[in-house]
Amino acid sequence: MTTVLTPASPLTAADRCDRCGAQAYLRVVLLSGGELLFCAHHGRKFEPELKKIAAEIQDETERLTAPPATASEEER
Repeated sequence: MTTVLTPASPLTAADRCDRCGAQAYLRVVLLSGGELLFCAHHGRKFEPELKKIAAEIQDETERLTAPPATASEEER
């Protein structure tokens, strides 16, 4: 997915996918001024359509594969 890095605030566990309610990892700022939040699954599913209507896409899906902050050095 093509993304634009923005100074927007990071997504948190409280941010939920507008489609299914799962934790959101993508914020799509629309050309019309609104925004949509998506989980990684729905972000990939709707990628072609989102690219057409997005002014910016904040993609934090890399957090899904990053080691937890509490992981020991051996686990990382």
